[in-house]
Amino acid sequence: MGSGQVTSSVPFEFQGKHITVAGLGVSGVPAARVLHGLGARVTVVNDGDDERARAQAADLAALGVTVRLGDGATLPEGTELIVTAPGWKPDKPLFTAAAEAGVPVWGDVELAWRLRGPGAAPWLAVTGTNGKTTTVQMLASILKAAGLRTAAVGNIGVSLLDAVLGEDEYDVLAVELSSYQLHWAPSLRAHSAAVLNLAPDHLDWHGSMEAYAHDKGRVYEGNRVACVYNAADKATEDLVRAADVEEGCRAIGFTLGTPGPSELGVVDGLLVDRAFVADRRQNAQELAEVSDVNPPAPHNIANALAAAALARAYGVPPHAVRDGLRAFTPDAHRIAHIADVDGVAYVDDSKATNTHAAEASLAAYPSIVWIAGGLAKGATFDELVTGAAARLRGVVLIGADRALIREALARHAPEVPVVDLDRTDTGAMRAAVREARRLAAAGDTVLLAPACASMDMFVNYNQRGDAFAQAVRALGTGA
Repeated sequence: MGSGQVTSSVPFEFQGKHITVAGLGVSGVPAARVLHGLGARVTVVNDGDDERARAQAADLAALGVTVRLGDGATLPEGTELIVTAPGWKPDKPLFTAAAEAGVPVWGDVELAWRLRGPGAAPWLAVTGTNGKTTTVQMLASILKAAGLRTAAVGNIGVSLLDAVLGEDEYDVLAVELSSYQLHWAPSLRAHSAAVLNLAPDHLDWHGSMEAYAHDKGRVYEGNRVACVYNAADKATEDLVRAADVEEGCRAIGFTLGTPGPSELGVVDGLLVDRAFVADRRQNAQELAEVSDVNPPAPHNIANALAAAALARAYGVPPHAVRDGLRAFTPDAHRIAHIADVDGVAYVDDSKATNTHAAEASLAAYPSIVWIAGGLAKGATFDELVTGAAARLRGVVLIGADRALIREALARHAPEVPVVDLDRTDTGAMRAAVREARRLAAAGDTVLLAPACASMDMFVNYNQRGDAFAQAVRALGTGA
């Protein structure tokens, strides 16, 4: 890791400044309100001009905020700063114009970081391709078990602006950050941070895997105590090595195997710490049992270790790690056990919307009838199928891009029976579950881990998971 002191942020005077907010929605509207309240002269630009956007624009206009709908490309005259919604791509004409004019661009995370008051709660930050939300929720549960005032915030759906400017006082914040948010957060400096894993994702937004990894690696910049990385994913360790951190900040690995010094890992069914102990070359501290992790799938144990590492970096005692993991309940559609029917387990991991997430899910069970398919988002499936082939007892394919998975199965697992469902109606999931039941035998797991997005057939992955659960429960009633 690099060394070198880094300032937390550069002061910025908002009063009277001409600030453009790019995009309405869940981050743009709060940002516009906050900046207007700080005395800035705010203009909001938005690509869309639909009914929802017009309603939001009317609310802001009533405050005195200027809103330009249907024009997100032109830089308003006099703009001194842009605050953008995280999803706006860096190659948009608005940002090109800003760069030419020397106008800085911040995201809502950067704005929140700049607006923290004196003595503000430090941030424990988590990013990665998969597992961010679960890890941040585990971390918050552990911190609460230690008696700390905390909240899980950021990309998890709770606005960092609300957390920073609200009336609640916190000791420390558990912060989920996406690659989009990190791209637009140049001065963020966390107490400690973790990159859980790296796999190709959002490459249409970032332009390349290198750019995507670089933005993820921003989370380590200026860390004070610990940069937590995945010992099984060298790319995360490389990001630590490249980071410019404060003097004394340590690289802390997590592994599903026996940990070495400065690592957390697993020994004889126990989560153990060889990083935050007096003599890490000789000693290890028991933190929890593997059975305290819900569910105890390999990738979820890795999430727990990352959360534990960040909590320990903050000084949390071992018992709080155990108590926090025991108290944690995962969100719906993340390896959720729905029911057992005729000795077959039915598991909903609809949140596995890319191949990396599906790979982790498939690795958690020894004998699987796999329900997969949807919108591939440019993904390829050869590596996924090759790694899972020995575990597959059957596959049921749904969705618009199911042919891509079918072709990968034909190449790498030709002996596995495949049912290809050419339908997208509301009964398609029930048909898929019935076909999976026909393929499954006692001891198997029917696993919904689509490796694809859901929007070809469903509103979102939540609705897809709900449809799966309803279909499974219908099996149990004989419906």
